[in-house]
Amino acid sequence: MSAVAARAAAFARPRTELSVPAGPVPERVAGHPLSLGRDARARLGGAVRTLLDLAGLDGAPDAVRLAVLVLASRTPSETGVVKIHTSELGRWIGMSASYTASDVVAGLRRSGVVSVETEKGEYREDIGLECKVLPLWAAQDVVGHPLNLAKKEYATLQRLLEAVMAPGWKHKDGRVTPAGLIGTRTGRGAATDRLALLLLVLEARETGRVRQCGGTVDTKRGRAAATVARLLGCTASAGERVLERLEDRELVLRVRLKTASGLANRSRLMVPAVAAAHGRTVGDDVQEDRAEALEPEFSDPDDAAGPGEAPELETEPQVSGAPVTDVTDVPEPDVAAALHTDHPHLVTPVSSPALSGGFSGKGRGGEGRRPERACAGEDQAVDGEDAAAGSVSPVADDGPLRGEQPKESRVDERGGQCAAGAGAGGQSKAVGWDKAQQQRRVGLPARPALQVALGPVAGLWVQLSGWQQDQVQAAAEAEIKRLEGLLEHQGGGPRLLADRLTDRLKETGGEALVDKPYGWLIRKGLVQRQACTDRRCDDGIRLDTGADCEMCGNVVHIRRARRAKIAAQIDRELPGLGDSERRRVLEERLREQVAIEAEDLVWRREQARAEQARRDAARTAARERAERERQEAAAAEAVRQALPCEGCGRDQAAGLCEACDHRRQTETLIGEAGLLAAAGSADLTDPGDVAAATAGARTAIGSGIVAAWQEFLQITDVVLLEANPEAAKDAYAFTAFETARQAVQEFQATALAMLGRTQEAEAEARRAFKAEQGRPWFQHNPTGADAVAAATKAADAARERVAGYLLATRLKQLREHPAAPTETAAAAPWTDRLPELAARPLDGDAGAVIA
Repeated sequence: MSAVAARAAAFARPRTELSVPAGPVPERVAGHPLSLGRDARARLGGAVRTLLDLAGLDGAPDAVRLAVLVLASRTPSETGVVKIHTSELGRWIGMSASYTASDVVAGLRRSGVVSVETEKGEYREDIGLECKVLPLWAAQDVVGHPLNLAKKEYATLQRLLEAVMAPGWKHKDGRVTPAGLIGTRTGRGAATDRLALLLLVLEARETGRVRQCGGTVDTKRGRAAATVARLLGCTASAGERVLERLEDRELVLRVRLKTASGLANRSRLMVPAVAAAHGRTVGDDVQEDRAEALEPEFSDPDDAAGPGEAPELETEPQVSGAPVTDVTDVPEPDVAAALHTDHPHLVTPVSSPALSGGFSGKGRGGEGRRPERACAGEDQAVDGEDAAAGSVSPVADDGPLRGEQPKESRVDERGGQCAAGAGAGGQSKAVGWDKAQQQRRVGLPARPALQVALGPVAGLWVQLSGWQQDQVQAAAEAEIKRLEGLLEHQGGGPRLLADRLTDRLKETGGEALVDKPYGWLIRKGLVQRQACTDRRCDDGIRLDTGADCEMCGNVVHIRRARRAKIAAQIDRELPGLGDSERRRVLEERLREQVAIEAEDLVWRREQARAEQARRDAARTAARERAERERQEAAAAEAVRQALPCEGCGRDQAAGLCEACDHRRQTETLIGEAGLLAAAGSADLTDPGDVAAATAGARTAIGSGIVAAWQEFLQITDVVLLEANPEAAKDAYAFTAFETARQAVQEFQATALAMLGRTQEAEAEARRAFKAEQGRPWFQHNPTGADAVAAATKAADAARERVAGYLLATRLKQLREHPAAPTETAAAAPWTDRLPELAARPLDGDAGAVIA
């Protein structure tokens, strides 16, 4: 059997050949939220990852991402609207109510993933929330969409989140609902830890074991930390810190296994709660793994799946004849290097050897020489499956084979002996080490959107190299993001791209006729072909509606009309032409028309470029002008700040110090209070009455200032004020200003109350009372309780309106015709009195300070 046939046979091996541990099957705990089956785990895991992969959540804090999942789990399948208090949402994500209201809710609004309607609290903060997860609701009834969840799946997701992170409740009847696994974890990093545990639970199997990520990882952190980091989308160091916090709470375990020789080899990332929910313990799985470790087994370091990746069928074993009974185990990178690297197709093909003691050596090649060291030639690039064909010999001239020096580290062997072997007599590196690490992936990317989009070209995907797969994946992600921007509802981009690839394959004739998969995908399959100027047009089909493009129809109609018009002109100008001659003339004139339109298009593009350049120049000039004005304003402000006070001469007072400003405002407020007092009680036709009211208001405010200053001295250290006279002046000026401001409010309220008792106000109130009683809905019982209450309210409102109007009118009259001041009002202004009062010595007798 050829190597290709052997590889095909290995992939075609049915799933039923997987070995099953002997003994009775453990019973699953009925009804436990963590005891999810494989289908339910994959369904919920796909929905969770689809939500986390939304473009609006790129770069969002983990608290915002977790809040989206919490809201999604509590979404009613009938309405899609979640009603929740901000404090309750904060308890679910482990954050305070203030942080949730100020940061998390704002982040949800900015993301565009959740629509938020709020109810404001006493301080205008968000307390009641009505949220709808828009992609989740838009995916309803969309067949095949990962977010198209059934009602029972919503219930399962909610129970899962309650089991993982419920904050716990105390009911009115005394019952207590305990918190979830990590429900007591609050404060900084709590949302990250909760999100990490939820993702680990969704990735854990029935044994509690989490499939770890494959590929090269940071040997200082370990594969478990790298797995957590890839689940969260963070760095390996951050993933390690999260993993350590979860281990401190005994929510996850890192179990280190040993080989038959006693070396630490593989590690397991376990979630004990999931194993317990399925009626198993972590020890059972560890014992099974240790028993398997004693048997000859050959593992591939890149076999572990990423987040949500379905387990692949068994691949071809490195040594033919060794049965594969389970998913290959991955060694821990910080204690042992990869057991075998991938080889390129450049290796000389040899016949399939028999299993020889479980050691994996290097093939001899075509020269008939003895095999080299185990690590020789392993630095070459890989471009296929993990197939290392070669004969195995128990003796080697250059050194021992694998396993003969179990006490040496594989990391040291790779760094030292492998480099020496490759440089001395082994094969030279075909490409650099970085290129060698870009290994081909057999399956599609783990992201559900890419699996849907690239599903029609899965056969072409496996033909690409590792670098080409990365380029195609990046191009597909960019195209999906662009398509999402053209659609009204999110989530339809992958399906549109899949339909496009299907149509392009039909045009080509199928995957078998694609001789260059990478070029076909990049230049033809993933590229939108606009038949008109509409950005939503793709081969004459509207991307948002799926119907025929109206713009393309217009283009066709215009072209047909032009052809008909030119044909009519030819018939008028050149009658009697034969069909062939008429067709030739028609084509010539059509070509001329097309050339004219091409010239016009070039001219219009030049005009557009010139206009764009003009606009850019105008924007640049505007920015320069704004910057120049800002600098001038800053310079003017600096000059103004350096001016002395025009009232007291204090330096660096911006023209007016705070104390002088308060004095001016105090004097203005005292005058306003006098006007209010006169408008409320004085006879405006009597200047003496007006002056008396104004003087009374000034005297009352002065007395209030004295009383307020006395209270201030009683609660202030007088010695400090004597040591700083400027501070004493400022304090006195501010006290006078506050007292005057409060007095103005009191005089205004008094004036409105007095004007509300005038004849005009009472007459208007009576009219409003009767008018309200005469309403059609009160005519049957105008003296009833409801009618009287409504009429009284209308009368009070009318009285207040009249009082406000009278006050405004009287104030206007007083300002236009001020009364002559009398002797009682001829008091010295406060600007002259305050410096004298503030300069007096301060002592315990407050009454002797203010004259």
